[in-house]
Amino acid sequence: MIEGYPLDAAVFDEAVDHDGRPREPALGAFKALAGHGLAELVQSVSAGAAAEGVCFHSVTGDQAFVIDPVPRVLSAAEWAPVEAGLVQRVRALNAFVADVYAEARIVKEGVVPARVIETAPYYEPLMRGIKPPGGVWIGIAGLDLVRDDSGRFLVLEDNVRTPSGFSYAAAARRALVSHLDVAPEDRPLPLDGLAAMLEATLRACSPATEEPRIAVLTDGEHNAAYYEHAWAAGELGVPLLEPHELDLDSVDVLYRRTNADRIDTEVGAQLLEAMREGSVGVVNAFGTGVADDKLTHAYVEDMVRFYLGEEPTLPSVETFDLGRADTLERAFDVFEELVIKPRGGYGGVGVVILPHAERKDVEATRAAVLESPGDFVAQRMVMLSTHPTVVDSGALAPRHVDLRPYVFLTGENEGNVMPGGLTRVAFDEGALVVNSSQNGGAKDTWVLPR
Repeated sequence: MIEGYPLDAAVFDEAVDHDGRPREPALGAFKALAGHGLAELVQSVSAGAAAEGVCFHSVTGDQAFVIDPVPRVLSAAEWAPVEAGLVQRVRALNAFVADVYAEARIVKEGVVPARVIETAPYYEPLMRGIKPPGGVWIGIAGLDLVRDDSGRFLVLEDNVRTPSGFSYAAAARRALVSHLDVAPEDRPLPLDGLAAMLEATLRACSPATEEPRIAVLTDGEHNAAYYEHAWAAGELGVPLLEPHELDLDSVDVLYRRTNADRIDTEVGAQLLEAMREGSVGVVNAFGTGVADDKLTHAYVEDMVRFYLGEEPTLPSVETFDLGRADTLERAFDVFEELVIKPRGGYGGVGVVILPHAERKDVEATRAAVLESPGDFVAQRMVMLSTHPTVVDSGALAPRHVDLRPYVFLTGENEGNVMPGGLTRVAFDEGALVVNSSQNGGAKDTWVLPR
């Protein structure tokens, strides 16, 4: 299956070592795939997900959820430190948000500059003084992890406003395993507990001490992730409401999945007073976007040390605060080695990978950063790991991947992690932006119990 599989010595491949042999954790998956026509399997697996209604909605029509049938496999030894590092990091981010809207100790003690917070697009001064039930601001986090050329996991971005994707990861599992005969000793940890993790977080964020009245708040079918909203409501057995249907007297905790992430929206105005009174819990709370701002990312490891008194075990991709003169100078010393991102961007839009850019684009980016350094964030380029992926010919070829695992906090100091998460893959050869809007798809992610 991997005969002739091309390898790049500068890139870590998840399933094939530098000698062209399958890595041990991937052997069971390769065995299960043996004998299948891979091109046909792509069609069957994706069609199975489509038949279940799994897709991305938009005003121009539904976009298919494309699943590559070669699963990414992580051993228990690989996953354990990642899982611990994820919980540690989200605990620190949650403490940061709580501090931002209270005493701002981290600013007073000189760890994070005030301008990082005050210029964050999703900073919400109206949330000051609010204390959510259970002290949980970030109920659900979806962090974007990449693997460098040594195989080390690094955090590329922290997503803590309304992270999506966990139900798509579960859908990828259901669609794939229905077509594969996996030996018992090679089977991954199940994802059956996903709905229970979500419910535990919602209960922890409710002011009600008995049986909380839970609802999922959605924009409606035009929201790109509406499938996930409906899935969550169905799995929990709770109402799926649009803003005009919301009655705050009949709800204790809301799983907020609308795109209205700001207080100065209809949804924000509806919920602000209830949050101030503590009568309704909201997951995730308004104002959490101050913690997933691209510039804030430069300080997350410092947050772990400041709030938890621990050394971070899951490092960040090095991120440059270009608003500091000394850091800006250091960034320009290695400018053509960096990735430049607009501070308010998302989905890979506006990202310039300078080592791969044409000269005119490098110079245009340099000029833009010089003119307004605060509008951009620079990161060290990480050559994303690759994974065997089915290409048009039906053969396997390396394609770049990342991983979005999900953390469900159940208190300020504890939480659960979904085994694995959603592996995203860029189908274009050499592409480093893994996003469904830019010819990307997904893979099932297996975490082995051993």
